[in-house]
Amino acid sequence: NERLPIASMVKIMTSLLTLEAVERGDISLDDDVEISQNSASMGGSQVFLDAGTTHKAGELLKTVIVASSNDSCVALAEHISGSVDNFVAKMNARAKELGMNVEIKPMSFDACLIAVQTGNATLGISGFSWTPERAENYLISDWYKAGENESNQVIITTMANEGKFTTAESLKGAKIGAQGTSLQEQLVKDTFGESQLVSFQDLNTGIEALMLGKVDAFAVAKGNGDAFVSKNPEKLVASGFEFDVAEKYKNNVVLLNKNDAELLEKVNAALAKAKAANIYESWYEACQIYSKIKTADDLGYDDDGNKIVK
Repeated sequence: NERLPIASMVKIMTSLLTLEAVERGDISLDDDVEISQNSASMGGSQVFLDAGTTHKAGELLKTVIVASSNDSCVALAEHISGSVDNFVAKMNARAKELGMNVEIKPMSFDACLIAVQTGNATLGISGFSWTPERAENYLISDWYKAGENESNQVIITTMANEGKFTTAESLKGAKIGAQGTSLQEQLVKDTFGESQLVSFQDLNTGIEALMLGKVDAFAVAKGNGDAFVSKNPEKLVASGFEFDVAEKYKNNVVLLNKNDAELLEKVNAALAKAKAANIYESWYEACQIYSKIKTADDLGYDDDGNKIVK
C-alpha cells in the first residue's frame, strides 16, 4: 500500500485539475467525453482512442494515471477547458499556486527530444529507449519497465501481405516505415539499411500510410502493433517477423538535459522505488486491457485462486 509517484508531471497536473474540476462540480467522472481528431492523433504513450468516439471521464483519468496516455490527457483538457492551450495555462497557474517551480510543455515525440537537448525542457518522458545517439546528447536515467511493449519489437503489415514478410530475407527490398528518431527506426537501419526505411513524424500518420499502401510494412513496439491490429482487424496483421533486440535497447528511460546531473539522481531514486514495489507488470496488464489488446479472460487467477474479472 505504499504511495508511489506518477511518472510524468503533465499527467500529475492533468489528474489534479480533473479531480479538482470534479470536486467543484464543473464536470463528473461519468461525463461522456468526445474524442477529437486532435486528441486521437497524439503520439508517444497512448491508448489509441478513436476520433468521434466517447469515453467516460473517469476511464480516461485512469489511463492518464496508469498508462500515461497523451491522447486521454488531451481529451480531458479539451473537455474541461475547451482547448489544450487553455488547459496548459490552468496547469501552470495551479503549479504556481502550489509553489511549484515547473512549466508544463505538452509536445510531440520528436519535439520533446529537441526541447530537452536545447534546454527548453528539463526532462522528457515519452516511451524513450536507449540508443547510442541519445547517450551522446542526453543524460539518461536508469530504465523503467514497459513490458513486452518495448522489449519486443515487431513488424506489422496489411492483410493483403499476410504471410509474405515473416523473415528478414522476405523483407529485403520492402519499404518499411518507422517513427522518426525512434528505436524502431534504428532497428530498421541496422537490420535492412537506410534505403528501405521510410520515416514518419508520428505513428498514426505512418499506420495510415501503411493502410494506403504507401509502405509495405511498419516497425513498431509489440504493444503498439497489437493495438493497431486489434483496432483494424480487417486491414492489418502481424507479419510474424520480430527484431533481434539487444538488451541495451529494451525498456524505457527518461531523457534529461546534459546539465541536470543532480536531477538525474532524483529521477533514478524515484524509479528505483517503483521497481522495488514491483508495480510495472500490473500497470502494463491494465493498459493492455483498456487498449483492447487483451481481455479480462486473459488475466488468470489471483493468489487465492479466484478468477480475475476486472
